[in-house]
Amino acid sequence: MSIGSHTIPAGLPCWVELASHDDAAAQRFYSGLFGWQYEIRRDPATPTGRYGIASLDGLPTSGLYQAGARSVPGWTLHISVPYTATAAEWVEHLNGEVTLGPVAIPDRGSILHATDACGAPIVFWETPPDWRFATGMPGAFSGADLNTHDGVAADHFYTKLFNYSSQQVGDGDSVDYAEYLIDHEPVLYRYVMGPEYERDTPPHWLVYFEVAPARGADATAGQALMLGGSVVIEPYDTPFGRTALLADPDGSVFGVIDHSRVLQGVGRAEVDDPYDD
Repeated sequence: MSIGSHTIPAGLPCWVELASHDDAAAQRFYSGLFGWQYEIRRDPATPTGRYGIASLDGLPTSGLYQAGARSVPGWTLHISVPYTATAAEWVEHLNGEVTLGPVAIPDRGSILHATDACGAPIVFWETPPDWRFATGMPGAFSGADLNTHDGVAADHFYTKLFNYSSQQVGDGDSVDYAEYLIDHEPVLYRYVMGPEYERDTPPHWLVYFEVAPARGADATAGQALMLGGSVVIEPYDTPFGRTALLADPDGSVFGVIDHSRVLQGVGRAEVDDPYDD
């Protein structure tokens, strides 16, 4: 399935893109892992003037560009906004920081790069009328977690910016894991990083992609290794599905999830705590 801009309410994920030091190697890795096909377009905003659009069965799944010499490679989440100019004012008002924009992109609307009140990079996108983004199918975007050190500040920033409601799905103590909802439907998640993370790990969004049940998270992790990537966290079961955290050859971390393998008989507080022995 896919979503178009006329159906995207404010606050819904509408795109993900990867900054890579070697975009050709990234294309080989993700094409092999998810079956993506890339179309290269001209983009004066990137260091090389090139921007890759990955697609699956004709539906756009993600963007790719070569990171600058001083840029950190990795995945970035984009969230829909009705007006980037208004979003910029609210970002500053809520103790975030605008780092670029708003910038109008021909035929692709307007974008705003920012860091939230906790310091996590995020992009806000005023999408064009014909915008499409593949979701809810194998090889496509499945969801994203905001990994932060300050859950209170994160919740304040995003719930005020988008009128999300926030609900704790961890126990709030050993696992502080919340979901952000629109009309009672979860759209994003927020996790306070525990001892499994180094104390100086910067706040960041972790993007997840869905894998087909016939393939599963375990086989996908094995294929990532064969394609030159690495397994950051071995596959484990959650109430949302069997999950693994992987990294591409450039070290950019992402998650994969098989929603058919749901952990039964436990509270949802177990979801992001594979480290509890």
